[in-house]
Amino acid sequence: MKIKDKLTIVIPSKNEGITLYECVCYIAGQHDIEGTRVIISDVSDDTLSLRYIKNIIIDFKYTLNLEVIKGGYPAEGRLNGSKLVKTPYMLFLDSDIMLTHRNIIKDVTQYEMDLITVPFVTDVKWDWVFRLFDLFQWISKLLGTPFAVGGFQLWKTETYWKLGGYNKDEIFAEDYSLSQKVNPKNFKIYNTKFVYTSPRRFQKKGVFWMFKIMIKSYLNRNNPEFFRKSHGYWD
Repeated sequence: MKIKDKLTIVIPSKNEGITLYECVCYIAGQHDIEGTRVIISDVSDDTLSLRYIKNIIIDFKYTLNLEVIKGGYPAEGRLNGSKLVKTPYMLFLDSDIMLTHRNIIKDVTQYEMDLITVPFVTDVKWDWVFRLFDLFQWISKLLGTPFAVGGFQLWKTETYWKLGGYNKDEIFAEDYSLSQKVNPKNFKIYNTKFVYTSPRRFQKKGVFWMFKIMIKSYLNRNNPEFFRKSHGYWD
């Protein structure tokens, strides 16, 4: 089965500018990606970012089946995109995720799992933080509450909807709120060194704050109200 018949990609976005363009450029370079549907759930109000989205449509229209819809906070953007998915699998990809090897999507779609994620690499100065996060993610699986970062979540569409899909009212740690519901036996962390992301989250909030809030998210995993508050993340 070709990738376009198996997979739809959903990207939430707001004022990402050239970062979103680069993300889509890496997608377009994936092996056997031709004709794959890519849904950009966007709420940009920045003129330059809107111009980049127009350029994306023009530059990649012969490689990808591109569509731009109304988004919101990440959960709402992903939810809006997921409602349009008709393929057996959907990949939620953040706009600052770069698939730097052309076989990433082909390789991860060979597994028939409910949810697949990947480790991330980043700038050398911050890479150690992501290696600590890998440990946290591995422990979460052992504890029976898998944590798949929303930046890269490959879902079996049927399972995604059985678990309720994204909740648009959740504006913090919405990725963990959903991924923790997956059976750990059907959750896979695909080992790769070719998925790059910016360290901007840690630069903005600080390493201690990020790990502290991860622990709080775990402790509040059964408290829906916790995920409906921003906890200062969007400040």
